[in-house]
Amino acid sequence: MTSIDTGERAKRSPAFTIGLTLIALLLFSGFCALGTWQIYRLAWKHDLIARVDARIHAAPVPAPQGATKDDEYRRVTVSGTWLHDKAALTQATTIYGAGYWVMTPLRRQDGSIILINRGFVTPDAKTRYDRPAGNAHVTGLLRLSEPHGGFLRSNDPAADRWHSRDVAAIARSRGLGRAVPGYFIDAAASPAKQRYPIGGLTVVHFPDNHLQYAITWFILAAMTVGAYILVMRQSGKDRPE
Repeated sequence: MTSIDTGERAKRSPAFTIGLTLIALLLFSGFCALGTWQIYRLAWKHDLIARVDARIHAAPVPAPQGATKDDEYRRVTVSGTWLHDKAALTQATTIYGAGYWVMTPLRRQDGSIILINRGFVTPDAKTRYDRPAGNAHVTGLLRLSEPHGGFLRSNDPAADRWHSRDVAAIARSRGLGRAVPGYFIDAAASPAKQRYPIGGLTVVHFPDNHLQYAITWFILAAMTVGAYILVMRQSGKDRPE
């Protein structure tokens, strides 16, 4: 019986070694690739944060006709007249609690319209916030449209329920035409100490956990090597001379 077990074990050992080596190589290569990818993501994220920080603190420029991701959080300025009767309230959660963003169209002198997030109002103030008349001059941060609704909640234009700041959908529901650019402007805090709406509440935060993820993947790669060596040594002890 011993000689048969020994023979079977000897026959299996080359396949076992090859299979284990291939699995270890695949795991090691995969973990190293994921760790390297996170290092690249770390460099990209730091570059993004630096570029956004430069935009936020730069002098404001005239609001463009269109915008891309490279324009987000750029300080812009625009003048026009408010269309308060076309405003939409989108759900918001801020340091002041839950409430709404007041999304009000601003008609420029050339007739084009830009949607402005004038700021935050609480539920009990959503019908009695300040609505200034006359020409307005707005400075704020350019933000791209949010067309996908909120978390597990879709916008319902028919019911006038908005969970995200979807520029195109709000423009359609308010009959503003198709010329509204695909972005809105988060208005800066007003120098006048009005209660509502409260501007200047834009939160600029980018999660930066890539270094932790990279270290985790590289540790798993090292553990794979350690486990491979341990198993090979153990199988070597069990293998007959």
